Amino acid sequence: MLGTGTRVSDPASRRRVLKFQAPEIVFGEHSMIEAAYSVGRLGGRRPLLVTDAGLLSTPWVDELAGHLRSQGLAPHIWSGLTPNPKDHEVAAGHRAYRENGCDVLIALGGGSVIDAAKGIAILAANGGDILDYEGIDRADLPIPPLVVLPSTAGSGADVSQFCVVTDTARRTKITIIGRSLVPDVTVVDPRLLTTMPTELAAATGLDALTHGIEAFVSLGHNELTDHHALRSVALVTRNLLRTMEEPASILHRTAMAQAALEAGMAFSNAILGAAHAMSHQVGGMLDLPHGVVNGVLLPHVVRFNAVVDPESFVPVAVAMDLPEQTAAPVEAAAAVARRIERLCADVGIPSGLAALGVLDADVPRLAAGALQDACMSTNPRAADAAEIEALFRAAM
Repeated sequence: MLGTGTRVSDPASRRRVLKFQAPEIVFGEHSMIEAAYSVGRLGGRRPLLVTDAGLLSTPWVDELAGHLRSQGLAPHIWSGLTPNPKDHEVAAGHRAYRENGCDVLIALGGGSVIDAAKGIAILAANGGDILDYEGIDRADLPIPPLVVLPSTAGSGADVSQFCVVTDTARRTKITIIGRSLVPDVTVVDPRLLTTMPTELAAATGLDALTHGIEAFVSLGHNELTDHHALRSVALVTRNLLRTMEEPASILHRTAMAQAALEAGMAFSNAILGAAHAMSHQVGGMLDLPHGVVNGVLLPHVVRFNAVVDPESFVPVAVAMDLPEQTAAPVEAAAAVARRIERLCADVGIPSGLAALGVLDADVPRLAAGALQDACMSTNPRAADAAEIEALFRAAM
């Protein structure tokens, strides 16, 4: 049982009041129609259906639009997005929302699409520029209803209180955090994952793995997040490579959909750590797939954090079914890092940041940005600029 590896809280910890935020969740094959029912229940009549060009070439946009129309709704489809949504793209989506008299948002896509829809929702309620809302609880007014359908297995944006947008002037990613950004309804239909390109399946799966591990060792973890974090680690470890070897297997796709969902619920409530703080900088500078950068950075961050907290990685080793789970905690943590590296190699992820285009001259700027990222606040080991620079260089 995975539960045997979780940390034992002291009596005072068990008495504290905990909060766990999650949307209404509908999970299962052919559940897409539930999104149309949900829009009606939320009072929507003219939904803005946010998606991207890649999804337009799949059956899913037409199927969802058909469900919406069958419920008497009048959707407007907007797909003016690129990966890692940009500040000006969010502004364009907001204009489309206003000009078409929309009253609810539906996001059909991966993390970029869902983050863009959240950004549009913030502007629809609060106005201004999306960059004005960087940080925690900066958007005062409640956003319009939001229904999401994830088409990838990893971002966790469909259940989280996070919104990540690229600041194109500074070439970095900003993180917006707020309880109102948790979607009202999340509809997880594993069929949507069968049209993911192989490289996207790899990147998003590693993103889910990073979410699970960072949430479990986060300073913000609690008894309500630990189980979800470890379940996600186990599911990714067992199923990610299989989904790439057997892309049509709905069994493995469903397992990865569950992994992404559980990881999202874990990190939305426990927050993350240094891997994400660092990844946001690299992804913003070079417009790279977020999960790929996470996969490169994560083993180095595991080793860094294990210096002060190796015991927390023992349950992770259990979830990964590693023989070192019964060894000394330091050995278990080292085995976790090696297992991550092996999985990255198996799914075709580069072994270092240099292969992604990062230069040594970029490191001071990247480290400075990482230290300002909200995710650093819950990393289990404090770090200064020199240590983060050393981490980046170790990952080169």
